[in-house]
Amino acid sequence: MVVDTELEEAKEAVLQLMKEKEKIEAELASANNILSTNGVSMTDELTDSQGYPRNDINVYQVRHARHKIICLQNDHKAIMQKIERGLHKVHQCAGIGGTANAQEETPATSSGLQDGNFLLEPFLRVNLVSPGSPAELAGIQTEDLILEFGSITSSNFNSLKDIGSIVENSRYKNVAVKIKRGSNTFALTLIPRPWSGKGLLGCNVVPLESVER
Repeated sequence: MVVDTELEEAKEAVLQLMKEKEKIEAELASANNILSTNGVSMTDELTDSQGYPRNDINVYQVRHARHKIICLQNDHKAIMQKIERGLHKVHQCAGIGGTANAQEETPATSSGLQDGNFLLEPFLRVNLVSPGSPAELAGIQTEDLILEFGSITSSNFNSLKDIGSIVENSRYKNVAVKIKRGSNTFALTLIPRPWSGKGLLGCNVVPLESVER
């Protein structure tokens, strides 16, 4: 069927975009590691009180890393927008078919559209995402509902300390996060790490009361 071919092509396009996203995230982690190694952020001064380049850091390396991070952040935003458009197309193609298997045919990969995700209950709501933060780079947006954060779901969530513990023990490591945005469900990869702002994520979440779910 033509519809089936279009659906498969849409799925493949999203998977390719996800691979590009992962490559960008790996490069971002590498560039941020350079800043961390030098003990500076994106905004720290690179000159001393007399206006000379600091001799306690590799100024050239830091400047290059900062420029690369800015470029990669822009690339990441663009690829996330493409992924979101691609996922909408996958949904549209699946809907055109009108078959009972449409939901099963959506990508069971990092696109986050697995059937099992619809059984998860949201337990956190994102009410703040700082620009340039690890959370924003991962694709998290304000008002997203958290379905799963690492090993935590609504069934074993007790308090925000649970989230803090995972974050603190996952510096520079991939944390799988499943979110609900409107009627769509996505699987994202978050890398907690120091950045120019506060904390390791750059976002704020609040527990969802059962009445809100």
